[in-house]
Amino acid sequence: MTIKLGVPSKGRLMEKTFDWFGARGVTLTRTGSEREYAGAVDGVDGVDLVLLSAGEIPRELAAGRIHLGVTGNDLIQEKLVQWDQKVEPLARLGFGHANLIVAVPQCWIDVDTLDDLDGAAAAFRARHGFRMRIATKYHRLVRDYLRRGGVADYQLVDSQGATEGTVKNLTAEAIADITSTGETLRANHLKILDEPPVLESQATLFRSRRAEVTDQEWADLRALIERLGL
Repeated sequence: MTIKLGVPSKGRLMEKTFDWFGARGVTLTRTGSEREYAGAVDGVDGVDLVLLSAGEIPRELAAGRIHLGVTGNDLIQEKLVQWDQKVEPLARLGFGHANLIVAVPQCWIDVDTLDDLDGAAAAFRARHGFRMRIATKYHRLVRDYLRRGGVADYQLVDSQGATEGTVKNLTAEAIADITSTGETLRANHLKILDEPPVLESQATLFRSRRAEVTDQEWADLRALIERLGL
């Protein structure tokens, strides 16, 4: 058996992860074609590379099918109930920065805070007879955030892509989504509430608390962590 390291399978997250490990003497390489999710690890013994989507990595860590995984802490906290009992963060990797925020139409000139949003939600329901819709794919995180902020009369509607366009398309009145620069929000005439973000996210190396390990695997895992300087 070997230690399994899950890494995003494509794009900048994969490239940046490869660079981060490479700078610490551990070389990750993709083998085969772009359609093949196979890879290799050089620089330490007893470690296999598993290429997965960033969204799959929390599930695989929680199930104990991989020992280590690189993904955003937003996905870990959204997808895993009591996430800190299932995984342990080992290192923030310094890339993949993004904030999970709540945004409303720019034309809502009197809505800048969560208190304002609560008032707007109550007025919306009184006028239209149904709750204001907030489009997001981060239901757990956003629901907890709005509850703590005292926002009541709303409903979350699921959006797995192009969330910023839901207001323009009249399928939601507001959104909660990940943003790094805010450019897409501005292009869709949305503004971020003047509040702390729901969550500040970045790529993070996690260890599974659920994966079974032999004595040899523990030794290989410790050697890898030591090589990475953690």
